[in-house]
Amino acid sequence: MQEGTLIAPGFPQETTRYEPDVYSADCPTRQLLDRIADKWSVLLLVTLGTGGMRFNALKRRISGISQKMLSQTLRSLERDGLIVRNVVPTVPVAVTYSISPLGLELLDALQAMIDWAERRMSDVAQAQKAYDQNEAHWRYRSF
Repeated sequence: MQEGTLIAPGFPQETTRYEPDVYSADCPTRQLLDRIADKWSVLLLVTLGTGGMRFNALKRRISGISQKMLSQTLRSLERDGLIVRNVVPTVPVAVTYSISPLGLELLDALQAMIDWAERRMSDVAQAQKAYDQNEAHWRYRSF
């Protein structure tokens, strides 16, 4: 095998050109998209984009996230290199989370998605209402 070869599910074997196939279930690109498209990941990355925060401050800021989910999501984002966990050796130990340079690259795209959702939510709500009314009509129609 040549140097620089990547062998991973979803990628061709023994190649120096990486040709991800996001439509393949085991493609690493799809796995990354799953992570960064998760609502908790998005909210954490955008929140940490404003500055480092401690665990309990993040929990207070992001309404509805459980302690377990916050912990799991932070661990996953750290593993992916999107956030950094900073441990301050005090008594008791203080841990602060901050966004990494890699995570910073995502912020514009994430903020654009949030802005779009906030701007277009009323249009989506109207579409849902129209669909639900039409769906009820079709449910009772006999063929």
